[in-house]
Amino acid sequence: MKKALIFRGGWDGHQPVQVSERFARLLRNEGFQVDIYDDQDCLADLEELKKLDLIIPHWTMGTLDRQYSKNIALAVGSGVGLAGNHGGMCDAFRQDTEWQFMTGGQWVSHPGGDGVEYTVNITSNSNPITQGIEDFKVWSEQYYVHIDPAIEVLATTRFPTVNYYHSSNRQVDVPVAWTKMWGNGRVFYCSLGHHDDVFDISPNAQTLMLRGMLWAAEGKKYAVDNGLTTERFENKAKMY
Repeated sequence: MKKALIFRGGWDGHQPVQVSERFARLLRNEGFQVDIYDDQDCLADLEELKKLDLIIPHWTMGTLDRQYSKNIALAVGSGVGLAGNHGGMCDAFRQDTEWQFMTGGQWVSHPGGDGVEYTVNITSNSNPITQGIEDFKVWSEQYYVHIDPAIEVLATTRFPTVNYYHSSNRQVDVPVAWTKMWGNGRVFYCSLGHHDDVFDISPNAQTLMLRGMLWAAEGKKYAVDNGLTTERFENKAKMY
């Protein structure tokens, strides 16, 4: 049985309890054992983290103990998956640049706030995460993010939608969902989900999130089956 850990907290406006309960329910329906924690002390034991298949953070803003941050980075580097959404993963721990490096991006603005109508454009129909999903509408915060150029973009949204300072520039497509690798670990992010009901109003958003979590969780088995080790990363990791 695959094992997932969810740790939740931070700003209540992103409904960490409701969103994490949804993710846990989806994964349990797929046969996962899911443990949910309302604090960060569950991140203290690196060896226990390495036994997991998936880590899901839902902790908007706040701070993360440096050792806990390092433990997640090492666990994911060994093959444990990391998946999250909206501010719960990519507006978390704003001072932790290694976290941003690992997750692949950082929220910087959402012009117009909540309730903006915009389109999520699927850009990779061949990827198993997005295969068969059509472009869809969302009524929520439209995240403008700064990204790692190494990510594989799966979906985007067109800016500007709202007339704000950035609208003096040309139109740009900002990533909504992406994947990347961190050592042997798979990382998935989706910027949708300001409130939990986004996944009910736009069911494709939930499908995207579930597929992304499952993809990330498969990374550990792939690493084991293919004999991938962490030796090539370990010397540099000790410097962090």
